[in-house]
Amino acid sequence: MPSQPPLGEFDIIEKFFQRSASRPDVLLGVGDDAALVTVPENNQIAISTDTLVEGVHFFSDIPPRALGHKALAVNLSDMAAMGAEPRWVTLAITLPKIDEAWLAQFSKGFYDLAEYFNVALIGGDTTKGPLSITVTVHGVVPEGKALRRDGAKPGDWVYVTGNIGDSGLALAHLQNKISLNPQQLELSLKQHYYPQPRVLAGYGLRDIASATIDISDGLYNDLQHILKKSHCSATLKLENLPLSETMNEAVGVDQSIALALNGGEDYELCFTVPESNKGSVDTSLSYSGVPYTCIGQLAPGHGEIKLKYQDKPYQIEPTGWDHFN
Repeated sequence: MPSQPPLGEFDIIEKFFQRSASRPDVLLGVGDDAALVTVPENNQIAISTDTLVEGVHFFSDIPPRALGHKALAVNLSDMAAMGAEPRWVTLAITLPKIDEAWLAQFSKGFYDLAEYFNVALIGGDTTKGPLSITVTVHGVVPEGKALRRDGAKPGDWVYVTGNIGDSGLALAHLQNKISLNPQQLELSLKQHYYPQPRVLAGYGLRDIASATIDISDGLYNDLQHILKKSHCSATLKLENLPLSETMNEAVGVDQSIALALNGGEDYELCFTVPESNKGSVDTSLSYSGVPYTCIGQLAPGHGEIKLKYQDKPYQIEPTGWDHFN
């Protein structure tokens, strides 16, 4: 039988990236020069872009389904941090070669998450080159309700959602810095490969949080962004850090704290709440099903973070993620 001709750019789009969530606000999606969408009245548009590059953001042997999930998840996490509802997304992917089995798994990971949050893929680009993925997500948020980094005040309480450090634990194993047993590796890799963006928690925080950020570069670094924008300092009680049983079993206290503060790629939310709203946190987050923990409090300052463990000063070198360091 004659061999099938190789897939071209438009064949890839049609075969792997044509289907999408059915949304009435998408007037024109994939397949034209630009997409057309309808924006609801009295809402603002939130836009975020992230690029993942092989060898920088992920190893070459990452499962393609996990990469598809993560490429979208990191952008949805930005929407969560803004309290925005993600609606539309574009995908630009650069491929060294056409591998249909790889593309099938990548697109499955991407679409499974997109369909869960009812996000429509409305356009993008494919080209040849070193493997990289750029995703741009567009969301909407009611006017005046967007969560930002510059609204925190001295006296506000510091919270995080979920557990932190597990993604960094898995990465340390992949980098041969530590050795996890099979069960520990499976559990931590799930957090590293399949982070769950806290979109519903973001909705609940709109009316109670003073500032919010997602934990992508490490809690220490990301909290500093809030502190510098809001002209505050913070004192953290490290014994309150939400660490998983996997983390506690795998490494000691000091290494657990280091991974929680500096590990990065947790994609949980760090948020601040005024004393007057502290009693409303449980009600506001209850429907999201997302656990949360109070880990400290703000004071006047310029970005300083004081660390305490059982009321004693604690020293650690901040080593969160920096693309150029």
